[in-house]
Amino acid sequence: MGEMDRVRWHCRRGLLELDLVLAAFVERHLERLDRRQLAILEELLDKPDNDLLDLVMGRAEPADPSLQPVLEMLRTG
Repeated sequence: MGEMDRVRWHCRRGLLELDLVLAAFVERHLERLDRRQLAILEELLDKPDNDLLDLVMGRAEPADPSLQPVLEMLRTG
């Protein structure tokens, strides 16, 4: 399994709302992410579903400001 396939698989989550956001993000942005953005996405995907959903929905902000650029991409679709 290639790196992009692995990331796509990791984007499949248990929360429908999060699944929808991540599916749209993958379709629009995944192939265009640079190495740094991809690493940030993977760090975000390591978070538990509820924590990630709170970040994506703007109910929480990341402790690490370097996550913000990819998080903004997730928020805007």
